[in-house]
Parts: sequence; structure tokens; C-alpha cells
Amino acid sequence: MPELPEVETTRRGIEPYLTDQTILTINIRESRLRWPVDNSIAQIFQQQKIHSVTRRGKYLLLNCANEYHLLIHLGMSGSLRIVEKDEAIAKHEHFDICLNSGLILRYRDPRRFGALFYCQGNPQEHKLIKDLGPEPLGEDFDFEGFYKHSRQKRLPIKQYIMDHHVVVGVGNIYANEALFLARIRPGKAAGRVSRNDFQKLYQAIIKVLKAAIEQGGTTLKDFRGSDGKPGYFQLTLSVYGKAGEQCSVCSTVIKDKRIGQRNSYYCPKCQG
Repeated sequence: MPELPEVETTRRGIEPYLTDQTILTINIRESRLRWPVDNSIAQIFQQQKIHSVTRRGKYLLLNCANEYHLLIHLGMSGSLRIVEKDEAIAKHEHFDICLNSGLILRYRDPRRFGALFYCQGNPQEHKLIKDLGPEPLGEDFDFEGFYKHSRQKRLPIKQYIMDHHVVVGVGNIYANEALFLARIRPGKAAGRVSRNDFQKLYQAIIKVLKAAIEQGGTTLKDFRGSDGKPGYFQLTLSVYGKAGEQCSVCSTVIKDKRIGQRNSYYCPKCQG
């Protein structure tokens, strides 16, 4: 599933092609996504000018005139590409946003768990966005709040940092990597992690996400950037997906276990 670095990589890739462009039409070929696509969306956004492309959590926002906003979620297997208007439509390519430049923003999603919807007004008040936690790379991601909210929490620290009400965008891959960097075992109760270790984790989350964005995200199965190229952060993964391999730091065999119905990877020695 595309996580925050992959969505931010996509945003940065499509932004130069969309900003200040006018939407000529939106062609919906498959409306049965995670939620049915509103049939009126093409009419509403016809001739709307895109002022900016932003991101909130894993949602991409195409911000237009009159406070209209297109919201796109990539789901588990979605991707966006900029293509020429005469490029042939391939399987699983469900909608096109056609621009006055002659280019098209094309959405592909084999599993159809993504979404396309719109709102008018402040998108931060939309029901799917308003309760999201702070952005981990933004000024609102405050260490004191991050730490204090964890006190008395019995759930595993990995589940705590993956809770999008606590902080958005720390998905399974990056939670594993941040916990390894901070030397904290993923199953440890959040409330038992010391202030000092929480400070290390806070810094590790920021460091890991920034590094992943710089390398275009992580491609394990489906993700491709807006230029069709894969992300390369998987080449630097320390523990994720490496059960049975030797730790790059201490040579101890990396283990895995299920935490919150997700595979978790850790080094028993480094994260003891």
C-alpha cells in the first residue's frame, strides 16, 4: 500500500503538470472504487482551474477555484501518471483528468480500493480528514504531545505510531524501520517506552520518512511514481521483509511476529 512517502512522491511528481492548468473534462471509466464516484464530478470540475496540489495524510488534494477540491486516495494499489492525450488506455486505468495543456492525469488501480471524490469549502473539515493527527514532517508534529499521549497506553508501540489519530502516514514499512533506528522492540507497550527512547523514536520517524521521500518511496509490489519509475528506498531497508536474514548492525538473525494483524520485523539484539 502506498504510504506517506509514496503519496508525497506522487504529489511532487504531478504538481508541476497540474498547477495553473484548467480541467477540460474528467473521464470516468470505472466508478466502482472504494466509494462510488459521483457521476456529477465531471460537470462540476469542467473548466475549473487547478491552483495547487497538496497532501493531507495519504489524500491528494487538487485545489480549484470557488473552494472546490478534488480528493484522491491511492488505496492499496493505486498510482497516478502524467500521460499524453493519445496514449492508449491500459487495463485497470479507471479515470482521466484531461488538462488544457493536452496532458492527462491518469489513475490506475488494479484492486480498486482507491477513491475519487470532491468537496467545497475547507477540505480540512471533510469527514475523512478532519480527525487525522499531525503531519510527521510538519510543525504540528510536537514531541511533547506525541509522548504525553502515550502514557498509560498498553497497546504495542508499533500500533501507537501507526494510529493516524496520533500521527498520519507512518505505515507498516516505516514504522518497522523507525523502531529499528530508535532501537525499540515493536511489541513493547507504548506507555512503557521511556521519554528518552520516545525522543529517539520521534527523530527516527522524521529521519526515515524524509529519506524515503528523497529516494522516491518504496516499491515492493505495485507502487510507481508519476513518471512510472519505482521507488528505491527498499534498497536501504534495515528490517522490513528481512526475517531470517542477518541484522546489518550486529549480524543477529532478524525475527518477525504479528502485531495488530500486521507483520512486524525486528532485531532481538539491537531492539532488546
